[in-house]
This record gives sequence, C-alpha cells and structure tokens, in this order.
Amino acid sequence: MIIYPTLKKGATIGVTAPSSGVEPELHDMFKQAVSRNEKRGYPVMCGETIWTQDKAKSAAPDVRAKEFNDMMQDESIGIIIPPWGGELLIEIIDKLDFASFSYKWILGYSDTSVLLLATTLRTGMATAHGTNFVDLRGEFSDETTAMWEKVLATNEGGSITQHSSQKFQKQWDHENPSSEVFHLTEPTEWKSLSVDNTTLKGRLLGGCIDVIRHLIGTSFGNIREFQEKTINNEPILWYFENCDLKTTELRRTLVQMQLAGWFDNCSGIMFGRSTANDTVEGYEVLDVYHELGQELNIPIVYDTDCGHVPPQVTFVNGAYAAVEVKEGKGKIQQWFR
Repeated sequence: MIIYPTLKKGATIGVTAPSSGVEPELHDMFKQAVSRNEKRGYPVMCGETIWTQDKAKSAAPDVRAKEFNDMMQDESIGIIIPPWGGELLIEIIDKLDFASFSYKWILGYSDTSVLLLATTLRTGMATAHGTNFVDLRGEFSDETTAMWEKVLATNEGGSITQHSSQKFQKQWDHENPSSEVFHLTEPTEWKSLSVDNTTLKGRLLGGCIDVIRHLIGTSFGNIREFQEKTINNEPILWYFENCDLKTTELRRTLVQMQLAGWFDNCSGIMFGRSTANDTVEGYEVLDVYHELGQELNIPIVYDTDCGHVPPQVTFVNGAYAAVEVKEGKGKIQQWFR
C-alpha cells in the first residue's frame, strides 16, 4: 500500500540541496523565496548545503546525504523542498537511510526526481513532482503552481483535481521578474496521439527522464517489486519530462526502460513540454511517441504541464490517477488510496 503524508498549514519547510546548491550571486533570490514562504505561514529551516556550489554539486555526497537524512528524521519538519535540481543527485542515493525516514512530503522536479522516485519505490511513501523552492519566491503564484499546497494537504483516502494551465512560459527572463515568477505567454494545449478524447488511469510514477533512467538495473529502480508488493499489480501511468535529450537519446532510453520491464502493465504515458527533443536526421519526437505507442499498444499524451517549461501540475508518485485530455485541455484527478 502507498503511505501518504499530509501537509499541515504552518508546517516547517526544510530546504536542503541533495543535488545543486545556490551560487553566492543568487543568494538574494533564494532569500526572497524564504521570506515569501514565511509570510505565507510556513517557517523555513535552511540546511548548510544550500549556500554552496562547486564542481556541479552543493557538497560532497556524504555531506548532502547526511543533511537530507537528518531532515527526514526530524519530525519538526513537515515537508522538504530542495531549492532546485542539478546534475549529480544520484551520488547520494546509496547513502540515504530510507528505513529511518519519517513520513513527510518531498517536493521538486528535475534532478530531484531521482530522489522522489527512489523514495517511493523503496519505502512506499508518496512523493510529489512539482515546483521547486526558488520558484515560490513570487508575490503571487499562478493557478497551476499554487495547487501544490492543496494537493499535498489532501488527506489519505481523499482525492484532488487539477486542470491544465491556460498558458505556459516559452522562455526564462530573469532580468525582468514578474509578480508570479513565470512569464506565461503561450497558450497551453495538451495533445494525444490517438483520438480527441483520451482517458488514462493508473498509479502515477515518473520524473525527469534524463536522470531517473540511471535507476534502471539498480535496487533503487526495482519497478517489478514495487508493482507486486506495494500496488498489488495495478497498472502504472508514467509521466516523463525531457530536459536535455535529443530524440535518439530519448528513444534509446525508452527502449532500455521497456527491456528492463518498466513498461510491464503500463496503462499509458504522459510527456511534458520540452525545449529539448532535438531532431536527428529527420527523426522527430513525434516519431518517438508514435513508435512507443504502437509497440506498447497504449495511449500517449504529450505537451503536458510537467517539467522545465513551466508551470506544472503536481503529480504524486504512487497515487491512483485518472487523466482526461479533451480538445487540448487536461484534467487530472488523483486519489490518495
């Protein structure tokens, strides 16, 4: 069974950097996120790793792992939200004391999704793929991003519904900050390979495909054991987002996942919007999606609100979900059961 933490209003947010920390020139931006969240009623406890960044990591693996383990064991902390992702979170996975974790939400995306997926697979505790901490520094949050609070405050046994965004951000513009952080200018359209109306149902799992693929073949990516022992062989509904992979790299990764059994008893796959997916010799990302859908005989949905092209819905690893895509709009209902 899946264990669902519950976010309490006024809970202390623990911020630690299991992947990348914050460079000195960006400390003021980070402090703004701390101030905004405390004004919203969430005290913030900052770890030491967030203030440093050298050679593509916040600190040595042992240091990062210890700080994260300590925060997971600290029952005064109600939720952990890393400042953002990075590159080398996988270095700490084998140093995490999963058995000692207290029940609390971990929220984030990008490299953080390695931690989210591994934690759910190893412990059966739900984790949340959604906003990073630094993206909560705005005076306001857009409707899609703001749902993280309502989603994570949902009680075990309850359900929560989210909808696709109205608009998304085409490119970052840090030089001209907005009151909502993101510059939402482009109309959002969720798309399906098959028919105008598509419904997908299953247990959610996923993350940034660039990094979670490195769990394949390890004890931290044992999908078959999770299916058999934790979700009673219910179908898995995968969601992926691509940060940097070109189409051939994406295809190789998906084939490897298939060969490793990750798509056994899979009910569908959702792909987030991406600025990657560079075409190789005429091989486009739609070719990748079509081939995968035909091979697995499952529905494929793409350009969803997930990942590095914000905003994004909050997907809960382990939750049972029903996703409807109709006329370019998406509806996501998640049950915490």
